[in-house]
Amino acid sequence: MNKYIRLLTLVPIFCFSSSGYTHDLEAAIASNERTTSYASRDEYRNPYKTLTFFEIKSDMKVVELSPGGGWYTEILANYLHEPGALIAAHFDKNTDRAYFKNSRLAYEKKIAGKSMYENVSVVDLSSDLAPEGSVDAVLTFRNLHNWLGSQMDLIFANSYKALKPGGIFGVVEHRASPGTSMNTMKKSGYVTEEHAIMIAKKHGFTLVAKSEINSNSKDIKDYPKGVWTLPPNLRLKDVDREKYINIGESDRMTLLFKKL
Repeated sequence: MNKYIRLLTLVPIFCFSSSGYTHDLEAAIASNERTTSYASRDEYRNPYKTLTFFEIKSDMKVVELSPGGGWYTEILANYLHEPGALIAAHFDKNTDRAYFKNSRLAYEKKIAGKSMYENVSVVDLSSDLAPEGSVDAVLTFRNLHNWLGSQMDLIFANSYKALKPGGIFGVVEHRASPGTSMNTMKKSGYVTEEHAIMIAKKHGFTLVAKSEINSNSKDIKDYPKGVWTLPPNLRLKDVDREKYINIGESDRMTLLFKKL
């Protein structure tokens, strides 16, 4: 009996280990499997509060739209487990643009390197994403400004189609001031809440909640190189570097939609 009790007490220690794979969100965020420079952005990106707000559970099937280098993938791949899985909708495999092609190849190399990513599959961003009505959630982090126009319509429509009834569509994006023109949105990298909500509703989504988790009141949203002037890009390099570091990352909207 004493041996049995000792074994039971070891279980929580394993589940919350920072060195192993886990299905606990806090432990996944604290895991040393994450890239150190990525983890340093947590103070601005608030992954625990954000994924909790989006109601993401460890057994969900989730699509991450345009995951880039895998900032959120490192957390989601560690957190999700059977019957859950992660579908990464990356740049199209047959793209002619070198940056897009290299970015996808780097991502595929990254997830091929560790067993933690065995539950991650990669599809084209312009594809249907997943069989109709098959996923629990679709998430996008800081990508809307890249899709303004017909691409945003396509991606939102495919996201809606891939979701189950009641499915979650979570959006985090650099937030433009109300009334910002489309031209300025495209140049600056900031998108208005009004536009994001309008396109989502156009494709059938219902806005169920907003959050200020990822807001930043220091962000004046008027910089020589748009949002990329701020960390982590710091496009002006050493020009006013400390000023922009002190502002921090951009002010962001955090919107929760559902397919009702």
